[in-house]
Amino acid sequence: MFLDHNQIDHNENVSLKAQSTSDSSQEHSPLQLHPRMPNIKVFGGSSHPELTKLICARLGLEPGRVVTKKFSNRETSVEINESVRGEDVFIVQSGCGEINDNLMELLIMINACKIASASRVTAVIPCFPYARQDRKDKSRAPISAKLVANMLSVAGADHIITMDLHASQIQGFFDIPVDNLFAEPAVIRWISLHIPDFKNAVIVSPDAGGAKRVTSIADRLNIDFALIHKERKRANEIDSMVLVGDVSKRIAILVDDMADTCGTFECASQKLLSAGASKVYAICTHGIFSGPAVSRINNSPFEAVVVTNTIPQEENMKNSNKIQVIDVSMMFSEAIRRTHNGESVSYLFTQMPL
Repeated sequence: MFLDHNQIDHNENVSLKAQSTSDSSQEHSPLQLHPRMPNIKVFGGSSHPELTKLICARLGLEPGRVVTKKFSNRETSVEINESVRGEDVFIVQSGCGEINDNLMELLIMINACKIASASRVTAVIPCFPYARQDRKDKSRAPISAKLVANMLSVAGADHIITMDLHASQIQGFFDIPVDNLFAEPAVIRWISLHIPDFKNAVIVSPDAGGAKRVTSIADRLNIDFALIHKERKRANEIDSMVLVGDVSKRIAILVDDMADTCGTFECASQKLLSAGASKVYAICTHGIFSGPAVSRINNSPFEAVVVTNTIPQEENMKNSNKIQVIDVSMMFSEAIRRTHNGESVSYLFTQMPL
């Protein structure tokens, strides 16, 4: 059977039209774009650069390039020297040293990253500033911790990671997620490794507010706990102390969330020794050590005063051989890794990463 020329031309036209239709449909079909997982960027403020380096080293990252400086009129200037567009940004800044300047620096860094189109900005604040001003305890007293929470939120923070807040209810001052890590796993490890006869020890809280903290540690170590009730005449001045519990011929381990002027620790150590304690240790998360703190530690009967590195301690360790430091950078780096990957952080509340 033979086809005439007209039929051949018609078939070729139909074939060409079908091919052109197929090509055009491919040209106009939307591309299948897969959303890119944001990279992680860790920036450090000027309050604790050593902790930032330790965190980044454990994460296998280089600290983000940022320049912080002051103008001649003492205004804070921040320059983020790398792109953060679409990135998952973590900013490490502790509430220590020049607290007001460091807080302002943190707010400016958060805002700089936010308006530079960062996907998410997390403030890593190992020691939360103004945490002790968390309630209205007298007429016309400010609730400064709430004010700091508002400032962080307005600056653009999407998430907060901190450690051992002075009062857990500070988490409720925020309308954004807050992960309050505990130094308890690190403290328990230090006690079990560095106090040989810790089974004959008593965990002591220097005030009623820390009762929950010491009972938790005592339960996990399966040892007893005691409590010291103190009354203050005014801030940083102790009026009287009453010991509740038996420490006679036993090792007393004072545990608190922070030590500022160390007046409480000094009075508590004398109270414990007069009650018959054989040795006295002090452990706290945030070693602020302002004013006469270091001289009080040197003149105290403590075997050791142990703090974490949420606040830089290099200078204090030079001035006192009793001060020892627990490194908690691995807890912050693991919290950052889990937050970035969308994993649960609750594991860190009871366990310390290796």
